[in-house]
This record gives sequence, C-alpha cells and structure tokens, in this order.
Amino acid sequence: MTTTPATVTPDQPEPEGETTMRIVVAGGGIGGLALGAGLRRSGHQVAVHDRDTDIANTGGYHITLDGRALDALEHLVPRHTLRRLLASGSALRLREPDAYRDRRGRLLGRGPDLTGNPSVDVDRVTLRVLLADAVGPDLHLGRHVTGVDHDPDGNPGLLFADGATESADLVVGADGAHSTIARRLAGGPTNHPTGITGFSGRTLRADLTPAGQRRLGPRSEMSIGPRGAALYLGFLDPVGNAALDAPELRAATTTGPTYIWGAMFPDTPATTALRALRGADLRDALLDRYRHHGWAEHTLEVIARADPDSVAAFRFNAAPTRAADLAPWPPGRVTALGDAVHATPPTAGMGAGAAIRDAADLVTHLNRDTPLLEAIAAFEAGMRLRGAEALTAAMRVIRLIQATTTPLGAAATHLATPLLATATRLRR
Repeated sequence: MTTTPATVTPDQPEPEGETTMRIVVAGGGIGGLALGAGLRRSGHQVAVHDRDTDIANTGGYHITLDGRALDALEHLVPRHTLRRLLASGSALRLREPDAYRDRRGRLLGRGPDLTGNPSVDVDRVTLRVLLADAVGPDLHLGRHVTGVDHDPDGNPGLLFADGATESADLVVGADGAHSTIARRLAGGPTNHPTGITGFSGRTLRADLTPAGQRRLGPRSEMSIGPRGAALYLGFLDPVGNAALDAPELRAATTTGPTYIWGAMFPDTPATTALRALRGADLRDALLDRYRHHGWAEHTLEVIARADPDSVAAFRFNAAPTRAADLAPWPPGRVTALGDAVHATPPTAGMGAGAAIRDAADLVTHLNRDTPLLEAIAAFEAGMRLRGAEALTAAMRVIRLIQATTTPLGAAATHLATPLLATATRLRR
C-alpha cells in the first residue's frame, strides 16, 4: 500500500512561533507518524523514517484512543483525517459495559456505564495508514535507522544501515520499545520484560455459535484464572458502532463485529515454546494450554474459531512506573517519545494514546517562541508524567495476573472466584 499526501484543509493552524526547524524522526509507528503529521501541519521541515516498506504491514490489532488522545489528534492532523478516523472507529459509548469472568465463564462483575465515554477503538492498521496519509511525502519507508551522531557543525543526525546520514536541528526517536535512539540517550535499555507474554488474534462474531454470540454480546471482557492465565476480549465494530456516522469516509480494515482477543501467560519454558509456533499450530497449542489450566470449553470458543493467520505472539515490556525514572537524560537536541521512553503493556489500553499526546505536546512546545532546549525540557517533563500514568494503570493488571502464579495466589483464585460469581448472581 502506498501513501498519498494529505489534502491541506483551511482549518490548519499556523505555527505559534516565527522560526521553523528541520526535524528528523526515527520510527513510523503511531507516535512517530502523529509527530510527523503535526510538524508538517505546523510548517516545520520534517522527515519520518521507518524500516517498514509497507505502512499497512504492522503488528497489533486495535488501539483505544481516549478523549485526551482524540483532542491531541485534533491539533496534529487535518480535520478530514480526524473525521475519517472517527468514521472508521468503534465508539465505546455504544457498547455494553465490560464484563469480568472467571475461567468457567461465570460473571464476576461489570465495568462502569460507557454511555458518556468519549473513547474510540480503531484498527492499528487503519490508524497507521491515516496518519501516514497526513505525513504525506515526508514519510520515507525502507529506511533502517542504526544510530545517531553529530555532523562537523555539531548538528545531530540519523545514521542509516546503507551508510547514509541526515542532519537536522532536532532528532526524535519514536522507534518503539527497542529504540536505538532512547538506548543511546539513556546509556542502556529503557524497559524490560514484564514476565508476561501475550498472544493475540481476531475472531468474527458471525463465526461464533449462536450461544457464543449471545453470551459475549457487544462488549469487551476480561477473565483471569489461576497460574497466571488470562484472556482479554476486545469488541470492535466500526460499522454498527461507528464513532461518526459517515460511511463515505470509512477506511476501517475491520468491516463487521469482531473480537480482538489477547491470551496472556507467564514467561515459562512452555510459554517460550508457544512463541515458536505460527498460525493454526499456535492457536491449537493455546487452546491446549488453557484446557490444562482448567478453563471451560465455552470460554475458549473465541480462540477456537479465530482466523489462524491472525494469531501471533509478543512479549510485554514495560518501563519504570516512576516518572523520575523515565527519560533519564538531560534535555538536548536529541529526544524520544512514546514506547521508546515509556514502553507500556497493552493491559490498560493507554500506550498509543500517551504516544499521540507526547507528539502533540512536543509540537506545541516547538511552536512557542522559546529556546529549543527549554522547549525540550518542558516537553520531557510532561512526557514523564504521561508515561508514568499509563504505566501505573497497565502494571496494575500485570501484577494481578502475576499474583495468581504463586501457590497462595492460585489457591485464592480457586476459592474466591466462585464466591464472587455467586454474589454477582444474587445482586442481579
């Protein structure tokens, strides 16, 4: 898939400051593309480089954008792009409240009413393509960044695998959890494995049995069992639950009600063996693993009927949850954002939104008539707080899962979940 330049619309704001800069961005994920779009819209010279050769060739399945992330996008992309995003996104306010279940499928509780929730779920592929369109010709694919250096005049720049270099006034690392740029700045890794591995896939609601469709309904679910086994189901319907009723603008790769599920297991030799599998073999091995942990068969239907080509594995990495430990370097003409700084497990649905907010905040500070290093210092201070908030929320779920892996935690899970299920039935 090729990208085309975004159409410049009359609502695009002018830069707040007088001076435009040359900025190069390493990484064309969500944060890097959002930054590139915002810088281009503000009139800066920008180049976003990513090693992918196809912008739609991306991992992940869906992303939750809360109201703060959507507000940030309003400042980064043209109005038409934001409208296409909303027309391609599934509104949480149109969903039923989330459900919490045990491994037997017994209801333990429900989440809050979503009626006034402004959040939107969107396919990762859809979001990345729309942001790439907004970046337009300033996006350069097939460019593998290998490092950062300075030219004879002291300007920072990127080094590429083919030996090329590119200097700028500012270099930004948006190259993900294994960031080359952030590692150089921090003098080492900025995050570490959490001890949990995730396995994700997609299942069309229409492929479930009638009983499965009724049981799951138009909602998301979270189930946690003993020994660290957990299963998340995210409901995505950008057609029936579109955040903006504008079919002519729809660009979603998901065209019907779909469950985007995530299986989670602690890192063990058995989990490592699963990561070596692909497709139907991985799907079937996941089912066997859940059965070994005593999960009821009807709770596994969503995995059993998944598209085997959609099933994939990925490790959960996380940065420190303390703001003071994030971006542990002095402000300079090389900085980083998003997962490069605050790699966040997907367990709270806040990582991508935090990266987008990082991008909007950096653009805002660069557009102000302040010295560059002051702008970077102010941006990094805000990023530390955003990252710590997202990480704290995500790690609560990770720690809950990890607590069930101990003998005491496993026993408590066995004993407590039937009691919670009974209490829930009595309250209904």
